[in-house]
Amino acid sequence: MIKNLGIGTGRRKTSVARVYVRDGSGRISINGKELVQYFPQGEHAVMVRQPLMVTANENKYDVLINVYGGGANGQAGACRHGLARALCQADHTNYASLRSNGYLTRDPRMVERKKYGQAGARRRFQFSKR
Repeated sequence: MIKNLGIGTGRRKTSVARVYVRDGSGRISINGKELVQYFPQGEHAVMVRQPLMVTANENKYDVLINVYGGGANGQAGACRHGLARALCQADHTNYASLRSNGYLTRDPRMVERKKYGQAGARRRFQFSKR
């Protein structure tokens, strides 16, 4: 029987990540793939690992992540947010370092929607006086 020590939901833009933290050796699995396979770009893989580095838990837990929606940048941010929440649940002493680095705050920036009667979110149709 595998026991989850912490469960966290992370969100960023339109991405949602469900994160499960278990005792282990530091493996990170995203949608059934290894971290470097799922995020071949280095900066996204580093972004996901940040909460583990800050709390010095890199080789203490195995992390299982299910993520959907959005693009690579949003998904990496959602994974980081969810992992930070899960680490807080697993060990509450992690809270201060995660909060001070801003990993527990959900990033509210979203794409602004297009309004009716306009060319885009902010762009207007060309004005003609005559």
